[in-house]
Amino acid sequence: MDRSKIRSLSVIAHIDHGKTTLSDRILEVCGAVADRQMRAQYLDTMDIERERGITIKLQSVRLDYKGHVLNLIDTPGHVDFGYEVSRSLAACEGVILLVDAAQGIEAQTLANCYLALENDLEIVACLNKIDLPAADPDLYAKEIETVLGIPAEDVLRISAKTGEGVPELLDAVIERIPAPQGDPDEPLQALIFDSHFDQYRGVVSSVRVMNGKLRTNDRLRFMQAGATHEALEVGVRIPEPTPVEELGPGETGYLIASIKDVAEARSGETVTTLRNGAPEPLDGYRDPKPMVFCGIYPIDGDQFPDLRDALEKMRLSDASVTYEPETSGALGFGFRCGFLGLLHMEIIRERLEREYDLSLIATAPSVAYVVKKTDGSVVEIDNPSEMPPMSEVEHIEEPWFDVTILTPSNYTGTIMDLCQTRRGEMDKLEYLSPERVELRYKIPLAEVVTDFFDQLKSRTQGYASLDYEAAGYRISKLVRVDVLLNSVPVDAFSMIIHADKADEYGKKMCEKLKELIPRQMFDVPIQAAIGGRIISRQTVKAKRKDVLAKCYGGDITRKRKLLEKQKEGKKKMKNIGRVEVPQEAFVSALKLDD
Repeated sequence: MDRSKIRSLSVIAHIDHGKTTLSDRILEVCGAVADRQMRAQYLDTMDIERERGITIKLQSVRLDYKGHVLNLIDTPGHVDFGYEVSRSLAACEGVILLVDAAQGIEAQTLANCYLALENDLEIVACLNKIDLPAADPDLYAKEIETVLGIPAEDVLRISAKTGEGVPELLDAVIERIPAPQGDPDEPLQALIFDSHFDQYRGVVSSVRVMNGKLRTNDRLRFMQAGATHEALEVGVRIPEPTPVEELGPGETGYLIASIKDVAEARSGETVTTLRNGAPEPLDGYRDPKPMVFCGIYPIDGDQFPDLRDALEKMRLSDASVTYEPETSGALGFGFRCGFLGLLHMEIIRERLEREYDLSLIATAPSVAYVVKKTDGSVVEIDNPSEMPPMSEVEHIEEPWFDVTILTPSNYTGTIMDLCQTRRGEMDKLEYLSPERVELRYKIPLAEVVTDFFDQLKSRTQGYASLDYEAAGYRISKLVRVDVLLNSVPVDAFSMIIHADKADEYGKKMCEKLKELIPRQMFDVPIQAAIGGRIISRQTVKAKRKDVLAKCYGGDITRKRKLLEKQKEGKKKMKNIGRVEVPQEAFVSALKLDD
């Protein structure tokens, strides 16, 4: 195919600025989907994406427009799925940067724009939602020019909902975005930028051919994995998967090679031919660093092997998930999983339950800490149960984030109050325009991952936007709070927390567990402790059998004797009794939203 007629691009924007709606309109303008088959969020394939109204997985599609081929990738907008965006950009020469004409530049708009500039991509900026009564395209075109340096007259104006301006946008894409480079006569180099597992056909990989040609029935070598497979089917998504004979340089499509071991076709893998293959692999991707950790356990212990298989297949489609086996005295066998953020964690857990029919418990989210011990050794821990005794700890370092918040100026005070209560330190306050402010703070990651985003949205009526990136480690005054049931620690409820907030957490957890744990035949003390110091206590009172029911009046000494006997029995039972915590109590106590 003539490379000069190919354009490869991604749609990037802040969450809720209309990327998927624009993709729907582009599909219609290019005639890729019949009117009777068209539906909203056409490229979103998962039920969870439709229910929540957000894109979780990147989706690629090949379109024909005015004699040109457009390889379009629709990307997620939430900061937790930034890795999906970075993978998409490696398969493109340009991007459509979408900005809401009623809200202007948001934090993730900046982050995605800088990501595109790092990849040296051509940026086609456009203002969406110009049909809204609150839209002010002239104001926000000037804002784009001021903040991003893109001339205001080059900013296109569209409505992805009505389709206004979309054909002009596609014309600008063809005019401004360069055609792909690559030599069809060179040895094959194809980059896998996404994969998923099909129950019947094995691994289905999305590939972008950089050099050479990828043909059906070729013997292929996966360079990083060192595996060899035969290309059973090579095809393109238009948007339905359609087999083709070959893919040339600059073309995007899919590859099926009957791969059963998911480790052999990870994102970032380079595919070449077995004979006369490329000497060097492509750069691939940097492995993302997980920020939030939690334990995931099957409610039914027999599902542990199923959970392991599900996580392996999940990691194929989302390479940012990490996991390793762990054991909990309270919850049995499970996995310690790492995620890019709290929403990412919630989505993965829900996908595991839905797609693989599992019933799971997730422990409270935590972050990775660096502990320097008194003997000079340094350990990194992401599980509170691994924390050494405080007597062996010289100091603990916790990760901090650079947080960027964009907000209407009348919410500045309430946001500053929120950041200060989360131990934040202000770096910068800058007015982008008289109505909009950019705030930059350094905040501990542990304070960001819990409910910071929810609080930010509720305090600003949804108008503020948030982006964050790692900013190294700092020494902090941290302690481990343990929860003891009948004097036995329950590792699932342990938490590493700042010393100033430890008492509050301990009190809250004890009160919650008192409501959840059923009454036993003896009193059950619920205690929160820091080392050997008890900071809070609640007691679940014992059930009491009425041993006096058979006494009809008579001497009081008879009743007293029966009550003393009962008391002795309860004391003995308490010494040898074990408190069984029902699974529902774990689920309720460890709920993310509490």
